[in-house]
Amino acid sequence: MDVTQTFSRSRVLVRSWPFFIDLIIAAAGLACFSAVLMVAHTWFGAAHPTADIRLAPGALPLYAIYSVVRMFIAYLLSLGFALTYGYIAAYNRRAEAFMIAILDILQSIPVLCFLPPVMLAMVALFPTRQLGLEMGAILLIFTGQVWNMAFSFYSSLKSLPVELKQAAEIYNFSAWQRFWQMELPYSSIGLVWNSMVSVAGGWFALVTCEMFPLQNTDVRLPGLGSYLQTSANLGDTSATLWGLGTLLFIIILTDQLVWRPLIAWTERFKVESVESQRPASSRILGMLQQSRALHALREHTVLPWKEKLYCAMARRHNARAQAPENPTKSRTRLAAFIFAMMILAAVIIYFASHALLLLRSLHGREVLVLMGDSAATFLRVNVALLLAALWTIPAGVAIGFHPRLARIAQPIAQIAASVPAPAFYPILLLILIRMGGGIGTGSILLMLLGTQWYILFNVIAGAMAIPTDLKEVANLFQFRNWQRWKMVILPGIFPFLITGMVTASGGAWNASIIAEYFHFRGQVLSTTGLGARINAATDSGQFSVILVATILISLMVVTVNRLVWRPLYRLAETRFRLDS
Repeated sequence: MDVTQTFSRSRVLVRSWPFFIDLIIAAAGLACFSAVLMVAHTWFGAAHPTADIRLAPGALPLYAIYSVVRMFIAYLLSLGFALTYGYIAAYNRRAEAFMIAILDILQSIPVLCFLPPVMLAMVALFPTRQLGLEMGAILLIFTGQVWNMAFSFYSSLKSLPVELKQAAEIYNFSAWQRFWQMELPYSSIGLVWNSMVSVAGGWFALVTCEMFPLQNTDVRLPGLGSYLQTSANLGDTSATLWGLGTLLFIIILTDQLVWRPLIAWTERFKVESVESQRPASSRILGMLQQSRALHALREHTVLPWKEKLYCAMARRHNARAQAPENPTKSRTRLAAFIFAMMILAAVIIYFASHALLLLRSLHGREVLVLMGDSAATFLRVNVALLLAALWTIPAGVAIGFHPRLARIAQPIAQIAASVPAPAFYPILLLILIRMGGGIGTGSILLMLLGTQWYILFNVIAGAMAIPTDLKEVANLFQFRNWQRWKMVILPGIFPFLITGMVTASGGAWNASIIAEYFHFRGQVLSTTGLGARINAATDSGQFSVILVATILISLMVVTVNRLVWRPLYRLAETRFRLDS
């Protein structure tokens, strides 16, 4: 074969490559549509709260589809909530302190505290349909995903560079334009990395919410979480390995098809004046950019629609800015706000009064025991937080500063973070028992497994967001290692680090439920702590104990938030921000 024939054949392959990409995208779209139809048919059917979980490997594809759909819907809800809540908290000074305190409390309350009321409410809304149980499971996964995303978006908005705000004012951006063209792009790096650790937290919650006792019913939903729990309870090692293998396959596939393209795509939104020499890349993103169908869809549908929308919003924004303020409208808005607050206060008083009725069954001695348990868990949470910070900060900086290392370490970290920590716990307990340890030490290690990823992924995002020109300056002036950390690295990652520490604290409180109370080889292993108390109360239906435990967690979180995290957040948004 001569050179001319080889060259012509290679040109044919290059020209036909986008066609094959379009076929792959179309096939993927049809597969997703078919999966949605199949899941919808099951969800809108009759309720089956105690599904028979088959441990045969052939059942895993269907279980995987059910779990992935739950995770995907929960992630969409989490993303929408994070953007809305974070935006309001960042720009509404009156509500900011209250909203962040509420967010801090909610992200620290373990999933099991949400489980009974959420599930009972959803089953009451859809008593004859499977949809009630599914919606309850999705909302519980939502509680395991959403908080660190909201913290990340809020922190990014608070540290927005002044020059970007000034550019938006000069070009007279509307609120919608400012959000899509400035605020969301600037926040995208931290949001993507926090989304990865959120999905990892969602897998942790999935194991809990697909199989649990509720009143007199042992609820079992078909999915990977219930499959793993059933195989672990029966001691079926083969089925457990099949389940973990399927979970790892989904995690790797998600990393290659979703997270790595998003990481490469967000490189364009770094605030820097010198381009990075080795930016992150993705073959999948390159393939999508070569797709003719996606390009035509963008050129003929998305861009014209977006242009018309932006023009209409700009005209409305200009008209609103030039029009004199109507005092009647201001009074109407104030009246509507006061009315909404009165309704909210009435709802809070109603539910608070019912909650207080539950406390009448508790004695003072039981409350004192719960306070001692809370102190033990608080100590374990902070020890786990310290141990996690010791290794994740240098490791995260190394990964964020070296794209080659990131391409290797990021998928490994994503896989390790996404594998539910309870899957490691039996092995961890066996090792500790043989070494003479027990569940007291094991609970700290399990909290570490549920905590460290929040810090690691936030530090990686912070290191990647440091502008290349700052790194070049450090190289130009030949900074020593300690000078580089003091002048560039720590100030650059500080806002991300605080977000990671706050959300890691919540992750440790969530992990305490399983860490301090565990079913192992037909017996229950427990240690002194609030997590063990909540778990035991959930098994026995003692809602008053769960309520008091939730109140104690809230009080401790609010105290730490006031004394530690709020001052550090103010320091991050005033001193450590990228301003010129």
